[in-house]
Amino acid sequence: MGIEGRVAAVTGAGSGIGECIARTLAEHGAAVVVNDVAAESACRVSEDIVRAGGKALAVSGSVAQPEQAERMVRQAVDTYGRLDVLVNNAGIGRNAALQRLTEADWDAVLNVNLKGVFLCSQAAARVMREQRYGRIVNIASRAWLGWYGQTNYAASKGGVVSLTRTLAIELGGRGITANCVAPGQIETQLTYKENPPEVVERLLKAQPTGSFGKPEDIAWATLFFASDEAAYVTGQTLYVCGGKSIFARPDPPA
Repeated sequence: MGIEGRVAAVTGAGSGIGECIARTLAEHGAAVVVNDVAAESACRVSEDIVRAGGKALAVSGSVAQPEQAERMVRQAVDTYGRLDVLVNNAGIGRNAALQRLTEADWDAVLNVNLKGVFLCSQAAARVMREQRYGRIVNIASRAWLGWYGQTNYAASKGGVVSLTRTLAIELGGRGITANCVAPGQIETQLTYKENPPEVVERLLKAQPTGSFGKPEDIAWATLFFASDEAAYVTGQTLYVCGGKSIFARPDPPA
């Protein structure tokens, strides 16, 4: 994959899928700006990449704050001279059925998951337009198609898909592509920490493959979209979901 020597920023890279994406891009030769709202996590991942022989810079901050999104891009350019790849991975979930969903939880999820993608993409595009080169990869979710108890999350990820398509149209003439990776259920530490055993079992039953994906599955898809080889692919959504985007066994919660 043509990523050697490129500069990439990955949001929400202090753990889980984002961490795996950051490490994978670094392993393939990119200098990586590791962004996370948790400063200690961002520093840990950055230091690990450097110890492994890669290039990395930790930049903490919330993607939902415009000045912090701009600071991430500015530090990338100040340190490495350019910004070639932006991976908008940062996201949160606060699931609840419609009648129990609070306005605060709606706002929190939309601010991070959708507004954050807008702010970071806007800041990065200013640099990429001048370079006449850029790759924006947005981590959406199979959930944008709809799922139980995810009114806010599904709406935010549906917005990410639509935003990505528009970015592709607006920025394509400047050598910038914009694509989505839409994960299904990916197995991380939080899978078992946040879900009781009966919920995990129900999620597995909904999978056509009967298994969860791994963070590496998302990282490989992201690497392709970030590469030189993906120059003629833009505005697309790639599902990495074990088939759940085409069929999910209905098993709603009680």
